[in-house]
Amino acid sequence: MTLLTRHRHPRMQAFSRALMRETQIRPADFIYPVFIQEAEGTTPIPTLPGISRFGGKALLEHIAEASARGLQAVALFPEVPARQKSDDCREAWNADNLIGRTLKAIKDHVPDLGLVCDVALDPYNPTGQDGYISATGEIENDRTVEALVKQALCLAHAGADVIAPSDMMDGRIGAIRAALEGEGFANTILLSYAAKYASALYGPFRDAIGSSDALKGDKKSYQMDPANRAEALREIQSDLNEGADWIMVKPGHTYLDIIREAKSAFEVPTFAYHVSGEYAMWAFAAEAGALDRKTSIQEILLSCKRAGADGILTYAAFEVADWL
Repeated sequence: MTLLTRHRHPRMQAFSRALMRETQIRPADFIYPVFIQEAEGTTPIPTLPGISRFGGKALLEHIAEASARGLQAVALFPEVPARQKSDDCREAWNADNLIGRTLKAIKDHVPDLGLVCDVALDPYNPTGQDGYISATGEIENDRTVEALVKQALCLAHAGADVIAPSDMMDGRIGAIRAALEGEGFANTILLSYAAKYASALYGPFRDAIGSSDALKGDKKSYQMDPANRAEALREIQSDLNEGADWIMVKPGHTYLDIIREAKSAFEVPTFAYHVSGEYAMWAFAAEAGALDRKTSIQEILLSCKRAGADGILTYAAFEVADWL
């Protein structure tokens, strides 16, 4: 039998495979999450192999090296000491807080690097929750939104290029957008964690910012049920209507179907967060020799890009950018 179509022909050689390649990753596709601390130097995070908190000169050197590897943006996450946490979370909008000082220092040191800042109260809240808790144990949506607006404005004044609300409170995008416009930050990008699931894969992140032991209860009343798909599209539509520029799906690698549907439905810049638990599973497996370190992580990140992500937040960005 003579085959008229042989799909394998162009796969036979490296040059033809490269010419046919539909999806590629590059350093500019990544946002690199960086944990910051008050103390000078570095502190390894045991549940995130290869990842540390950075402070002082060590932080600025690490950020400069990330930029030199071709990374265009970093996302900053602070470890807030227990003494700075309070029921009203006021440290979140203290103009001289850790993240505010860090933003200014990085802007002076690496001025062209994009700086992304998370907006949520969990690092500053003794309960580890993203919002205020009422006397009956419920999250107070509207009171929390008022605090998030103050936090977002504080970050914008300190030099954040991208404000990224991750709290999942209703109406926070519209409120933050109006406040930014009113204070002269019309060009500040709003990246909404529009489809953020109540995932079991956030544990190492909470270790990194020091909220694991503090967390009381769960976040299922405001983060999404992992079983739901259509709800994610409704959440995204609401945030776009309120003024979000970009949208995020979190987690990323385990929610590729949501990334694909979001990109197809809205055709707006769509980001995936390759979250701490997803990274840790890969890193521990690679350390154990169960996976080839270099090829496996690139395949994982490529799957997010192929699904429709324009950019990927990943703790592997520093390492992968070096390989690329």
